[in-house]
Amino acid sequence: MPVLLNGNATSKVVLEQTAKDFEPHKSSGLKPGLAVVLVGDDPASIVYVGRKKKACESLGFYSEEHRLPKDTSEEELLGLVQNLNANKKINGILVQLPLPRHLNSQRVIEAIDSKKDVDGMHPFSLGKLVAGLSGPRSCTPAGVMALLDHYKITIEGKRAVVIGRSIMVGKPMALLLLEANATVTVCHSRTQNIGHVIREADLVVAAIGKPKFVKAEMIKDGAVVVDVGINRTADGKLVGDVDFESVSPKTSAITPVPGGVGPMTIALLMRNTFDAFLQQTHL
Repeated sequence: MPVLLNGNATSKVVLEQTAKDFEPHKSSGLKPGLAVVLVGDDPASIVYVGRKKKACESLGFYSEEHRLPKDTSEEELLGLVQNLNANKKINGILVQLPLPRHLNSQRVIEAIDSKKDVDGMHPFSLGKLVAGLSGPRSCTPAGVMALLDHYKITIEGKRAVVIGRSIMVGKPMALLLLEANATVTVCHSRTQNIGHVIREADLVVAAIGKPKFVKAEMIKDGAVVVDVGINRTADGKLVGDVDFESVSPKTSAITPVPGGVGPMTIALLMRNTFDAFLQQTHL
């Protein structure tokens, strides 16, 4: 039986450590502040925003939630971001993606003060990652790394395959694995013989957004499989990018969906917000 990489349990460890680190600073009267901006009414985004707010409340952080209609203009959204940049109660700003099509996501991300970029998506933060400098790391890839670390899964020297090359997950995930001394291959829609490439991996991270894309025949015996995907089927069931039922028996460790990477993303967002708070208040 493979080890089930339990993100629900591991995220609690990260949150408990963050709460412990915050405790000595409570006497200052200051608290970490996170602003989450949601444009439109995407059901999955609404759920995520609610969970982020709940996590803030559990830690005693200050939180703001800004819900805007889906026809919000880019000028209005950028104006809100600038106001949040100037708000000293806010240490971290997260604009929930994806945005409606008429809005330029990259322009909005670049408008966020890089000091308040707690999702590691600003070009300044990504540049630090590429250069190997300390800075905020994208929450989902950082959550994957924290999960692997908690279960003491060796990364150094291993063959790792990342499926997906998005700026949100795939690219920063590959860089973090490279930073941990893995030999990394990135697969994408143009990769030839993708099953053969994946089958060579000791560690597979699936972030392609296709339900049950990764099948058992793509996985080497004893591989570690991390499923970042969250897909809703026609009958309303949540499934990942990995066909869990067929793949699981071949693995040494695997994440469930839900309950794997998702909770870690929120835990690392809280950690990044606390770190930004420390840097901005110089406590």
